[in-house]
Amino acid sequence: MLNESLFAVDIWPEIALRLGLATAIGMAVGWEREVKDYPAGIRTHGLIALSAATITVIAMLLFYQLRGPDTQMDPLRVIEGMATAAGFVGGGLIVIRGGDVKNITTAAHIWMTATLGIACGAGQYVLVGIASALAIFLLVAVQMLKPSKSDGT
Repeated sequence: MLNESLFAVDIWPEIALRLGLATAIGMAVGWEREVKDYPAGIRTHGLIALSAATITVIAMLLFYQLRGPDTQMDPLRVIEGMATAAGFVGGGLIVIRGGDVKNITTAAHIWMTATLGIACGAGQYVLVGIASALAIFLLVAVQMLKPSKSDGT
């Protein structure tokens, strides 16, 4: 049975905010990969964050829409599934040739972007702000502090 009272309140501006913020944050995180001309850039990160936020919103809407005295639902399983899926996609990006590991940072980007999308979809704005700031700091500022690799000359 559908719980119609959910739609009595105009929730769509809030949903648009959550999805828009997820897309913007995902694009901001993907900017560093784009500038370095890596395959997963602004669009990919924006889409991953938007997808994660959309799935989170769907889970929350269905939880409220379908709940009842005899209904047992756990919307947190959706988050578990998204974290697993993002890890799977990120793992698929990692390439090992000889002793050299490639794309591990991009894989971490994908996972972080999905995580930020989940938080946006859940409306956890303070968490999104803190985690986004830390992620961008790690991607930009720490890169500047990293010693450059010498070619041996």
